[in-house]
Amino acid sequence: MSDNKKKVAIITRHAVSNYGSVLQAYALQKAIASFGFESEIIDYIRFDEEYKNITDTLVKKSSWNKNIATRLVYKAIQSPEYVKMGKAFEKYRKDLLNESDTRYCSIDELKKNPPKADIYCTGSDQVWGAIGNDEIDGAYFLNFVPEHKKKIAYAASFGKTDTTQKSSAQIKKYLSSYDCITVREKSAVKIINRLGLNNVTQVLDPTLLLDKHEWSKLIDNNINDKYVLLYQLHSNPEMDCYADEFAKKARLKLIRLTPLFHRTFKSGKAVYLPDINTFLSYIKNAEYMITDSFHGTAFAINFNTQFIDILPGETKTRNQSILELTGLSERILNDYNDFSFIDNKIDFTDSNEKIAQARVQSLELLYKMLTTASDNN
Repeated sequence: MSDNKKKVAIITRHAVSNYGSVLQAYALQKAIASFGFESEIIDYIRFDEEYKNITDTLVKKSSWNKNIATRLVYKAIQSPEYVKMGKAFEKYRKDLLNESDTRYCSIDELKKNPPKADIYCTGSDQVWGAIGNDEIDGAYFLNFVPEHKKKIAYAASFGKTDTTQKSSAQIKKYLSSYDCITVREKSAVKIINRLGLNNVTQVLDPTLLLDKHEWSKLIDNNINDKYVLLYQLHSNPEMDCYADEFAKKARLKLIRLTPLFHRTFKSGKAVYLPDINTFLSYIKNAEYMITDSFHGTAFAINFNTQFIDILPGETKTRNQSILELTGLSERILNDYNDFSFIDNKIDFTDSNEKIAQARVQSLELLYKMLTTASDNN
């Protein structure tokens, strides 16, 4: 890239072993590059979120955290799976993302040697909620950025509908230093407004900044088959049973996409740890998709794939927000005996228009944030 291009350093949850995490980071980089800026993902991976250490973090939140023996059993079972998954997603990131040359494992490392850039951007995904073993992580609030540098946020998310009283004061202090703030959900706008800050706007998730034609460029091989696709992030036996029965009633095979080996034994034919090309192709070409994933929902809408959304408990605000925006809230499953979605198919005309309009507005706002920040540097 030419030396006169302004550089944007993005910090986001890019290294979680999750397709949505990688693809939202990729999409934001693409959008920023389209405006003539150089962009780089800050390769910040906390020690407690590094795939080699993730089981130590997870066991503390599980029912296995009873004594040394149960913790050792948990880690012996889970560690090989998470290491294999982590290595696969590490490769996907290297193939798609422009990551910083320096790997940062702590906020102290970021403060001692911050990445050089003209503009610093908090990217999307659940960056402002609980991270690892902490309520919040100052790194995702850009608290390592040198003074007088411009700070912006694009489609940041808290993940939930509120913050704890303990973290609220700190969050307000951090966010007060931003030049421009945009968030992904309506609930995030409300959280920030309750903190007494009003300079916040809701925008599209980065994955929706690219249309289906752009995403199709990453697909080498279209799946030529008829199937119901299950993409499930959260353990939910009722969802498993529903997907199995749905496929039978639709007279289609059930395909389960999963990066977790232990879920390959559940209902449906498992496609285990697919690469990015295969992941996108299965969503694009499905007859129906059943998902509890926000990004699964976003890609289904973008590809105009018939889908059923099962809200994922306490983080359901993410799914609800995109469904409200597109006028597709009726695709939420409220009764596990409801199979009417088989015949009640979506006419995507209105939702496509709403996404197209929101895409233009979101890109215009991103461009304004970048150029205003750039002009003032």
